[in-house]
Amino acid sequence: MTFHNYSITFLLRLPLLLLFFCFLSPATFSADYYIPSTLDGPFAPVTVPLDTSLRGKAIDLPDTDPRVRRHVTGFEPEQISLSLSSDYDSVWVSWITGEFQIGKNVKPLDPTSIDSIVQFSTLRHSLSHEAKGQSLVYSQLYPFDGLLNYTSGIIHHVRITGLKPSTVYYYRCGDPSRHAMSKIHHFKTMPVSNPSSYPGRIAVVGDLGLTYNTTDTITHLLQNSPDLVLLIGDVSYANLYLTNGTSSDCYSCSFSDTPIHETYQPRWDYWGRFMETLTSKVPLMVIEGNHEIELQAENKTFEAYKSRFAFPFKESGSSSKLYYSFNAGGIHFVMLGAYIAFEKPGEQYEWLKKDLAKFDRSVTPWLVVSWHPPWYSTYTAHYREAECMKEAMEELLYSYGTDIVFNGHVHAYERSNRVYNYELDPCGPVYIVVGDGGNREKMAIEHADEPGKCPDPLTTPDPAMGGEFCGWNFTRTGEFCWDQQPEYSALRESSFGHGILEVKNETWALWTWYRNQDSSSKVGDQIYIVREPDRCPRHNRLVKDC
Repeated sequence: MTFHNYSITFLLRLPLLLLFFCFLSPATFSADYYIPSTLDGPFAPVTVPLDTSLRGKAIDLPDTDPRVRRHVTGFEPEQISLSLSSDYDSVWVSWITGEFQIGKNVKPLDPTSIDSIVQFSTLRHSLSHEAKGQSLVYSQLYPFDGLLNYTSGIIHHVRITGLKPSTVYYYRCGDPSRHAMSKIHHFKTMPVSNPSSYPGRIAVVGDLGLTYNTTDTITHLLQNSPDLVLLIGDVSYANLYLTNGTSSDCYSCSFSDTPIHETYQPRWDYWGRFMETLTSKVPLMVIEGNHEIELQAENKTFEAYKSRFAFPFKESGSSSKLYYSFNAGGIHFVMLGAYIAFEKPGEQYEWLKKDLAKFDRSVTPWLVVSWHPPWYSTYTAHYREAECMKEAMEELLYSYGTDIVFNGHVHAYERSNRVYNYELDPCGPVYIVVGDGGNREKMAIEHADEPGKCPDPLTTPDPAMGGEFCGWNFTRTGEFCWDQQPEYSALRESSFGHGILEVKNETWALWTWYRNQDSSSKVGDQIYIVREPDRCPRHNRLVKDC
């Protein structure tokens, strides 16, 4: 396999490339800069040296920070957020009214005591349309002495329908009969689904938390003016806290003797308040990570996650809020759950087969899939942890020609060459790990291919994913880890940041990763990802035994 150094390739190919791409591609040229594309690959593996001056240790925002304080009174809405339905013509609006309670004895608020109403229109000063929705309250309960219980404010979800594509709508939410309405916000709907219509910019971020590094990431993300945000799991990190508000960068290290893995649920409210500047105007599509499991009484899990966000799971034929799909212009997004059964022929797997079978490239040429723990990461942290999920689903995703995969979980950045089953494959997806949003757990800096850094294979399975060992697909030398950066790994760097995906047409998309160099945003990686449907004609058909 021939690898390419694209700075050298550029010098050799410049005359022909300028002539060819000026007519046939959206590639950007200047006197000293050429954005490479996957057509130039596969690329020789690159590891960007660790910048030890970076703020690698993140510190949580305290509850005294004005950005996480409650600034409304009574039952006025707060923590307002948007999410997409399955297509452009409907959007979910969510918010919270009333105050949470935390203590030994908590009494939930009555969700029927206040209406869930959104007034909206394309005219700011004439919100003539109205939609009604539903409300709920969730509790996080711990039946152990000394632990505090939590019950949320009233959470509202309203789906507004009949919307026009690529149109700015103004809205406010709340209960007008209680004189408890929000100020007027606005959002823009997604374009209609066809091969020539795409959102302008899609921000992609993972493992956010609520630290000072998080604030840098969100500030930079807002400066890029995204039309849509994907959050690839691990949201508030409320489970790094005890119920009394005591916290640690490593829960198991500091609190190994607790009777249950505790959480401090107010961190969810702090996160929602901080994020409202973004989420009240840009739809946020979330998939769960391991930090959202949050076990409580009666073995309930994911209660905060499933209650606080609205998901188009019913619209996409899913029976669970932990996996779903949606369209945004000419892109079909599939959001998979890694912490719910994924084996074939299980319920999620069968849903995925049906969803992909309905996927139509003549309407949505691009297929982008996301879940939390990566299949292709070379860092020691979480190395080959999701191997069983990979074994169950990779062939199916490959058979339908998945174009891009986004993952989080590993607190660093990594982009792959096109790969399938650990082998370079021109028809495989590009895998991108963006678990570098800024959370307070330590940044991943060690690689499994470094001397002495390969983990014991039997320690790699994650109990939250079933705990089974599936990593039998060893390297060519018969080892569990490579002895150098694997050829499928194109670029890796330990730094906080976020990414922006700009789909230009039905075959070209620009991916840019911005790294947080403490307080400023810098381009750390940029590449055109190019679909080659003529090169991979077998795709869109199930392979044998899928």
